[in-house]
Amino acid sequence: MPALVLLGAQWGDEGKGKATDLLGGSVDYVVRYQGGNNAGHTVVVGDQKYALHLLPSGILSPGCTPVIGNGVVVDPSVLFSELSGLNERGVDTSKLLISGNAHIITPYNVTVDKVTERFLGKRKIGTTGRGIGPTYADKINRVGIRVQDLYDESILTQKVEAALDAKNQMLTKLYNRRAIAVGQVVEELLGYADKLAPYVADTVLVLNQALDDDKVVLFEGGQGTLLDIDHGTYPFVTSSNPTAGGACTGAGVGPTKISRVIGILKAYTTRVGAGPFPTELFDEDGEALRRIGGERGVTTGRDRRCGWFDAVIARYATRVNGLTDFFLTKLDVLTGWEQIPVCVAYEIDGKRVEELPYSQSDFHHAKPVYEMLPGWSEDISKAKTFAELPKNAQAYVKALEEMSGAPISAIGVGPGRDETIEINSFL
Repeated sequence: MPALVLLGAQWGDEGKGKATDLLGGSVDYVVRYQGGNNAGHTVVVGDQKYALHLLPSGILSPGCTPVIGNGVVVDPSVLFSELSGLNERGVDTSKLLISGNAHIITPYNVTVDKVTERFLGKRKIGTTGRGIGPTYADKINRVGIRVQDLYDESILTQKVEAALDAKNQMLTKLYNRRAIAVGQVVEELLGYADKLAPYVADTVLVLNQALDDDKVVLFEGGQGTLLDIDHGTYPFVTSSNPTAGGACTGAGVGPTKISRVIGILKAYTTRVGAGPFPTELFDEDGEALRRIGGERGVTTGRDRRCGWFDAVIARYATRVNGLTDFFLTKLDVLTGWEQIPVCVAYEIDGKRVEELPYSQSDFHHAKPVYEMLPGWSEDISKAKTFAELPKNAQAYVKALEEMSGAPISAIGVGPGRDETIEINSFL
């Protein structure tokens, strides 16, 4: 049975939550493999709307086991707040598994994130201020706190001391902030140990055994390809690898076990935070996309920057991730435009460029080259098959498929779970 990776093919916010939820009833495990509570997913089930920040979207599917993998960074307070909110709404969260090797977002990580971003001023990256970047930095610097450390007070204390040695120097001498007490942090973290214990597991073993037993495992990325720490628009990126390779390291599953890689594409383009965005709109069209599409960050609450579809970054996502399929979301938002521009290339220093430039400077100066496609005015939210779409909507989807380099196997025509046209099965 397949192991599938599902990830964002743009700058995040493409609708991964809906896609994961759609597949959730057919898979046995859904795994978050990177990021933290900086990756919001909105899932609409019937008349119920769920906003998830840290938990895998599969937690809303009764027969599915949701897993937080070793590559994720976990803020325990956010985790339990989210679990509590779901429990109050009747969602069973008891099957959740959390890797003992996942790193903990500590209170000092959040403090460092906020003060350093503020200190950058005009050069700020646009982080969510939730401590994700500093936690990953601690991980790489080998002073991070893992979930398993909460069950050995001596080791936990030593690790917190090691982490705060340098951070307190920075906080007091550079940022004029008060030093953070080791004992206070240790006490707070130990307070989560008993509550976390029922969920902690050797998830690498669990997932590999599941695949050996022919179970279906779906790996769910947060953020998007263009926010990948290695392959995104650096430095305006996240601190982990949302791309397909990150699923292997972030969940402990070998690449030979991955059978399909599905990229989520919005029918236009959005991004949150700072950084280059060639097709960004600053006019009435941009405002209309934002209003009709409800483009406000699930986690940040910030308005998303909006622009037309960018086929250059879609091709890049196909190449970097080895995408086998696309799930195209929010096609319904484009209803009503007489003509819809699609970016097919860039102009950089007077030259036409059809692939994403590796140079940050070139990408910053890239100007979109548009091809105009005819729009449609018919309501498409009730369409159940591709043939029921207006001819111009069909032509738009086919053009995006050809430009992007992988088949479009599903199309979102509304926010609801059932407002999806499935062209080819993902399973």
